[in-house]
Amino acid sequence: MFRALRTSTIRRGFATQPTVQGFDGAVGNTPLIYLKGLSEKSGSHIYGKAEFQNPGGSVKDRAALGLVNDAEEQGLIKPGGTVVEGTAGNTGIGLAHICRAKGYKCVIYMPNTQSQEKVDLLRMLGADVRPVPAVAFENPKNYNHQAREYAESLQNAIWTNQFDNTANAKAHYVSTGPEIWEQTQGKLDGFICSTGTGGTLAGVGKYLKEKSGGKTQIWLADPPGSVLTSYINSGGKLVERSGSSITEGIGQGRITDNLGTFVKELSGAFTVDDTKSIEMVYDLLDTEGLYLGASSALNVVAAVELGQRLGKGSTVVTILCDGAYRYQSRLFSKKWLESKGLSDAIPPHLKKYAVLD
Repeated sequence: MFRALRTSTIRRGFATQPTVQGFDGAVGNTPLIYLKGLSEKSGSHIYGKAEFQNPGGSVKDRAALGLVNDAEEQGLIKPGGTVVEGTAGNTGIGLAHICRAKGYKCVIYMPNTQSQEKVDLLRMLGADVRPVPAVAFENPKNYNHQAREYAESLQNAIWTNQFDNTANAKAHYVSTGPEIWEQTQGKLDGFICSTGTGGTLAGVGKYLKEKSGGKTQIWLADPPGSVLTSYINSGGKLVERSGSSITEGIGQGRITDNLGTFVKELSGAFTVDDTKSIEMVYDLLDTEGLYLGASSALNVVAAVELGQRLGKGSTVVTILCDGAYRYQSRLFSKKWLESKGLSDAIPPHLKKYAVLD
């Protein structure tokens, strides 16, 4: 299913090492954090894979490295070439870091709905950032299509195609999945996370299913506006995408090729409302000391719910995608919360963290 992919720069052993080889060598081998307060409250053992500790600050460092390594191995890009991607932010940030480390130029097309923190960081990393109107994938002006067309117009350039290049899922199959299995010592009842490209869910899910002999359940968590929950629960019927969410980079209106490698093996899916996600952003900060973005919070809400479905004492792992500093001007802004109708979703004792006007 997946092309052979070098794993030496994606997966590291857990033993302490004196050094690693550059940015590439620092990707992966993230801690698995036991969320004590939520575990005690729910009766399940809830763990979060601390992907915000990757050197580029998010889970997307793994996909970015896997995609570039795959292109190099196929001889699709040579020194001094250009890497082009359509991305909502974090994959672009990972690619920008890797391009700096490997000597490539980096061009990023992104929807103009993304946080200014992400845009600014990409530009600070030397990427050529091109915000374009946010339109459906079917529209030829979708940011992914524009990225592909630009890459095709250049010599010595690649479009990494994070949504449909299965080197993305492969990167998680050879790194994230094995790490989680080893860190839980194979005692894992469920894994759940949201998905944008589908790479993390498909790659991790495939590995955990294989290692557990099918015993570990793999679930998808969806934000409002995404069609994936209805697709999975209806047995494969796609509906038109409608609505929106405060989360960035997750949710989908189609089945990507990465997700398509595993979608039929999913145990189930459900949607998490924005009110629950924003409350969890503040709760994780208050009770666990974790400063995480909304997609991470959504994943934790989903992990707690999955633990309840699987029963007391169950062990569930999810992905802590990135930190809140990339979204702080929104998530901790009183005006922004009010504009989204989310102020009342935050309990009174947690409102003290909304310090921005």
